[in-house]
Amino acid sequence: MTASARPVWPIWLVILGALIFSTWPLPELLVPMRPPLIGMTVIYWCIMWPARFSLGSAWFAGLAIDILTGSMLGQNALSLTVVAFLTVRFYLQIRIFPLWQLTMTVMALLAVDAFIRFWLDGIAGVGWSGWERWVPVVAGTLLWPLWMAVMDSLRMRLETSRHSLD
Repeated sequence: MTASARPVWPIWLVILGALIFSTWPLPELLVPMRPPLIGMTVIYWCIMWPARFSLGSAWFAGLAIDILTGSMLGQNALSLTVVAFLTVRFYLQIRIFPLWQLTMTVMALLAVDAFIRFWLDGIAGVGWSGWERWVPVVAGTLLWPLWMAVMDSLRMRLETSRHSLD
């Protein structure tokens, strides 16, 4: 299946699921440990289908999370766009990494995302939350191999299916 014939709706369905998870109420103890599924999904699709999911898509996903979570408008949009830019810029190198190296790259990209949001919070005068800002980076790093396996399964089904709903 050519790149232009691949359906794009499953990407946005996964983004919608990640958005729902990002706003789903959790017990107070687990809130800081919520993995950044939006960032992980943006990284995955930018690595695997950069022609179908790139900077503009990352910006829209970030804007959606800004609106749904009530954070500063554009904060997640900017951070996810920077992460998508870095991922798309180096996707050919990142794709061939072994899993452990890919996981460390994802950790670095999630840390860039967290740092940009931390920096923007500082500019806006929002208080520093300490270690709670960095726990999602660790949670996302630990969850990445499983998330990648699930996403690879979905992508393989999309690439091998002859009937698309596009």
